[in-house]
Amino acid sequence: MRTIIHLACQECKRRNYSTTKNKQKTPDRLEFKKYCRFCKKHTPHKETK
Repeated sequence: MRTIIHLACQECKRRNYSTTKNKQKTPDRLEFKKYCRFCKKHTPHKETK
């Protein structure tokens, strides 16, 4: 069962991306390095509620 999650920038704390994940296979929080249009650079983005 896949659920929608939001990814927030770790520097400016804004929610920039949304994606889905399988909570049974990955119960921990996801973290990706993605482009933040507010910071204008690649920053780590972490899963938020």
